[in-house]
Amino acid sequence: MIKYQKVMFVSESGTTEAPLAAEIFNRDIPEKQYQAEARGLVVLFPEPANPKIVAIAKSRGIDLENFKARELMESDFGADTLVLVMTEKQKIRVYSDYKEAINVFSMTEFAEEAGEVHNPYGDDLQGYGAFFESMEVLVQKIIYKLYKEEDR
Repeated sequence: MIKYQKVMFVSESGTTEAPLAAEIFNRDIPEKQYQAEARGLVVLFPEPANPKIVAIAKSRGIDLENFKARELMESDFGADTLVLVMTEKQKIRVYSDYKEAINVFSMTEFAEEAGEVHNPYGDDLQGYGAFFESMEVLVQKIIYKLYKEEDR
């Protein structure tokens, strides 16, 4: 039985980590039985994705050219939605700021990994490339866990 229908990746501005994670997830999910979306905690207007992450993603077959950031809303939560934030601090903030918050985990917590997702802001393209690779590995672990839990 599928516990979640949707996976919501949430980062601070919603322009780098979250859209990249969502697009990697959507690219790699077998049978497309889950849908991933990206949200930001602080989105003042529909800002495009970070140009460096757009370039790195494009070089690896992911198109973020038309992405526009969207703010996390109360309506984004539900029993069938898994919400994955980048840091423990963001998780605490989501539970504090959203009365409907449910099923919120940091990405590393859900994947049963140590540490937190590093925000590459300010890094050069090589740093963004390394970030892409680490995000790819983490998203694969999340996909694996979703299917493992589904088998229970």
